[in-house]
Amino acid sequence: MLRQFHSLSGLIATLFVVLLTISGAVLSLDPLLERSQAKIAGTSSISVAELAGKLITRYPGTEQIQRHPSGSIIVYFTDGDQTGADLINPLTGATIGAYSSSPIMVWIKNLHRSYLLGTPGRVVAGVAAFFMLLLTLSGAVMLINRLGGWRHIFRPIQGPFKQRLHTEVGRVAVLGLILSASTGLYMSAMTFELIPDYSSAEPGFPTHVDGGVPASIDTLSALKVIPITEFRELVYPYPDDPMGVYSITTDQGSGFVDQATGQLLSYQAYGNPQKLYEFIYMLHTGEGLWWLGLLLGLSALAVPLMAWTGIQIWWSRKQSATTINHNSAARLADTIILVGSENNSTWGFAKTLHDALHRLGFQVHTASMNQIGHHYPQAKRMFMLTATYGDGDTPASANHFLTRLAKMTKTPDVPVAVLGFGDRQFPEFCQFAKEVEAALITKGWPQLLPLETIHRQSPQEFARWGQAVSSVLDKELTLVHIPVHPASTTLTLVERVDYGTAVQAPTAVLRFKSPEGSHKGLLNRLLRRSGLPHFDAGDLVGILPPGSSVPRFYSLASASKNGVLEICVRHHPEGVCSGFLHGLAIGDTVEAFIKLNPSFRPASGKAPIILIGAGTGIGPLVGFIRNNKAHHPIHLYWGGRSPQSDFLYETELKRYLKDKRLTKLNPVFSRISQGAYVQNKITEDDVELRQLIGEGAQFLICGGRNMASSVAAALDKVIAPLGIDVATLKAQGRYREDVY
Repeated sequence: MLRQFHSLSGLIATLFVVLLTISGAVLSLDPLLERSQAKIAGTSSISVAELAGKLITRYPGTEQIQRHPSGSIIVYFTDGDQTGADLINPLTGATIGAYSSSPIMVWIKNLHRSYLLGTPGRVVAGVAAFFMLLLTLSGAVMLINRLGGWRHIFRPIQGPFKQRLHTEVGRVAVLGLILSASTGLYMSAMTFELIPDYSSAEPGFPTHVDGGVPASIDTLSALKVIPITEFRELVYPYPDDPMGVYSITTDQGSGFVDQATGQLLSYQAYGNPQKLYEFIYMLHTGEGLWWLGLLLGLSALAVPLMAWTGIQIWWSRKQSATTINHNSAARLADTIILVGSENNSTWGFAKTLHDALHRLGFQVHTASMNQIGHHYPQAKRMFMLTATYGDGDTPASANHFLTRLAKMTKTPDVPVAVLGFGDRQFPEFCQFAKEVEAALITKGWPQLLPLETIHRQSPQEFARWGQAVSSVLDKELTLVHIPVHPASTTLTLVERVDYGTAVQAPTAVLRFKSPEGSHKGLLNRLLRRSGLPHFDAGDLVGILPPGSSVPRFYSLASASKNGVLEICVRHHPEGVCSGFLHGLAIGDTVEAFIKLNPSFRPASGKAPIILIGAGTGIGPLVGFIRNNKAHHPIHLYWGGRSPQSDFLYETELKRYLKDKRLTKLNPVFSRISQGAYVQNKITEDDVELRQLIGEGAQFLICGGRNMASSVAAALDKVIAPLGIDVATLKAQGRYREDVY
């Protein structure tokens, strides 16, 4: 519900909010520009009388003196029939230059306040400020929920690039946007008298004026006691009017001064409501706090970027919406599928399951988990497919499920199987699915199958789960889910290096280029023109083997700037794609596309990097080392079988040791030392690793799931004396995995 409200509000208000924020960002420069022109050094000891006295000779026709919040002093005067305004130096009274409001800034200010539409535009601007506040607050709540609470507000954000950009920018700008929107809304409400206007309170005009000969302004006692730093405005009396008075405004209040005696005739101090208004006005405009104005302006500039990314995220979500055909009514269905999804991708898997069951003759009803019913009279089985949002949170279409389940007084006698979707990069992998299964067990719900989990929407893992479902249905259920992926590009194999034949583990490093050309300096352009976006080591390439529409993903050992697309592939005896790749000769082609994997990257900074892998998991790790031109400390732990046969990238790694891109190489070979694996080497280096962790080290692990589990267990023991564990490092964004 909150996500839908946030998206709908953003779409409705986008144009007006963007205009409001861009114009506000431009206006935020005003305080800084004025501050740069102001001469304020040493002005604290100058009084208003002294300042006015310095202007007597230069400006005999002075009508008004103003001090802007920036400290600039402006004198307004007449010279014969001409009027003018000059910016002056308060220390000397000398003219700095003519003063005039920029027509462009006046136009932008009118655009900001009323969209150039007068009173109706002011109403629209007020509504836009209201929507901006709602968008910012709802976005902040969503961000907090995603990160697991206020305490984790600075936790690294995972996800696709556009989504990370949207949330990262929002996280930085949120306080500035809340301040701008709330103060703008307050001022708009005051404009339309929805709250009292305290900005125009003035003292009563004096009933008794001396009427004597005007004294020199620099001798007036009331003006002598007002320092220039507290002064705002001095309005002179009309010439040759003995009953005229000076009107003075300061930071504390306003009053009238007798031009003959210099006495303060009447005075009204500002009350708390007036001070509140002025404080809010200062916060909104930055006038008097130029640095705040700049911060608010920078925050405002985040809005167009977030609007652009937000619309793209919304459109992607809309495009990924799934239509369920042949959806039986819940009361007639023998099979129920309930779906918990945040960004619609889980619905695609549910549709594949729904369609496969329908083809087998089942009556299937598919709905969101929030629509769980109390009674399914014909149901004989139930499947719950649910993602986990962020790091352990409930997805949108299941955010009421646990509450509704808890309120059920009678549990339907329908066996249920829970399938969780998530990313092992998050510490709370498939946490919501685990909570769902636990709640169902507590309620006494019969179990059709134990909980299974799917990593990164793997079609292969989903197909294997389908085989488990087949066993309980006693019918062959084939689940072939084809996720939507970008159009593929033809790549040509230009180089291969083979390893591992002697140890029955044939492995190849394969390097591809776009067929349009092979000039290294042009590869980026060529790849983009042929459909591949920019990629980095650690991203994934989807390979489509001949005769299959289901891609197999491989971690990239190269970046676009390296001039090739490089992968490291082991030949599995029953592997369709690995067999195809190992059979390629130089000049052969493959169909491929890029899937970005931004969560598997070394974080920026100078902290040590510890890379851990086994077998072909070394691919992206070598890519990180290859691109370490800044020579950050990198320690590599890698496990193979034999140094003579499958020491992958041996020559290249030793070269990186010499040129300092790699700090330390720690290879382990199981055929040389029986039972020696990479996790054993980690245990041996416990002292060194604890020292590196104390220096802020981050870990990146790539390889098989069993290896990754063993590494995590070994590392937990190594870092236990530090009072932390792997889960802590994951929560801090210092432990990232790419496992399969």
